[in-house]
Amino acid sequence: MAEPVVLIEEHDAAAGGFKVGVATLNAPAALNALNLSMIRALHEQLRQWADDPHVACVLLQGAGDKAFCAGGDVRSLHAAIAAHGGRPAPNPQAQAFFGEEYRLDHHIHTHSKPIVVWGGGIVMGGGLGLMAGASHRVVTETSRIAMPEVAIGLFPDVGGSWFLRRMPGRTGLFLGLTGAPLAAADALYTGLADHLLAEAQRPTLLPALLALPWQRQQGGQHNRRLLSRLLGSLAQPRPASVVQAHQAVIDEMTAGDALPAVVERITGYAGDSAWLRRAAAALAAGSPTSMALVWEAWRRSEGRTLAEMLRMELVLALQCCAHPDFAEGVRARLIDKDNTPRWTPATLDEVSLAWVARHFETPAGWPGYPLADL
Repeated sequence: MAEPVVLIEEHDAAAGGFKVGVATLNAPAALNALNLSMIRALHEQLRQWADDPHVACVLLQGAGDKAFCAGGDVRSLHAAIAAHGGRPAPNPQAQAFFGEEYRLDHHIHTHSKPIVVWGGGIVMGGGLGLMAGASHRVVTETSRIAMPEVAIGLFPDVGGSWFLRRMPGRTGLFLGLTGAPLAAADALYTGLADHLLAEAQRPTLLPALLALPWQRQQGGQHNRRLLSRLLGSLAQPRPASVVQAHQAVIDEMTAGDALPAVVERITGYAGDSAWLRRAAAALAAGSPTSMALVWEAWRRSEGRTLAEMLRMELVLALQCCAHPDFAEGVRARLIDKDNTPRWTPATLDEVSLAWVARHFETPAGWPGYPLADL
């Protein structure tokens, strides 16, 4: 019998009749990449725990030590796009995946119980969507975090258009355009994480959670503060952040209201920072359409709620499945692995305003509006 895609455990706390729920993404060979079955299983369990008065806290983690979650299962999405045969959006399989994934992400942001995410190892794309909304986000010295969608013809989704906007300065815009990787200190600086623990502390976290004096009370603020104090007491000294060290350069590169000028400044970087040089190279190799979508999503995100941005992202994701670059990027980077995607259009100069606008158009014939109830 195959193992469950999400392992579910409930552990009794030392006092008060409370429990800690533990959910483990269970696909270590695939770096715990999310598929629709995992999304559904995790969301259903989180709903049950939200309604269970005996569950005081949730711990969400990934199996193995290489990754919390390396993103969504884009290979399956590539197959779904091929099966759809070039027909207009919405692709039913893509709509199910993205729609239910974004609904899960929103549920985590609004969950009634404190949720601890252990974000050690690789945390990318859809994995960051799970982690970003948790009340208590732990990173370790092994954490490697990124939203590298520009490399595969997509855009930073799973709420990325919302949480990137909330980073210092224009850091979120820079990260969305380049997909530059973040270490633990960078995640703390940009607001994607709350606590730095050592990877070696992972086995001791659950016993520490079970020893806490949980309470049953309206709103759960006592339990959230209790958890914050525990994680704060276990936290390691914060190392220097590469992103923080380059904040002024990032803001200078991304200043203004003209995308071509921003891309030219980033890709033209010739300074001493290896991190910035890698970011520049990644942008230069990325999808021109994705660059324009990141830029437009950033522009539209100002003053919007998370729910509003998730609804916008669903439209964008389904339109990306109906336009060339997403399928081509997955083919080139992950399937054939020739790393020579043929982008359509091939250059940023060829990306018209009308082309970008079509990606933000609600698919024709949509019955109702998915995520309208968020």
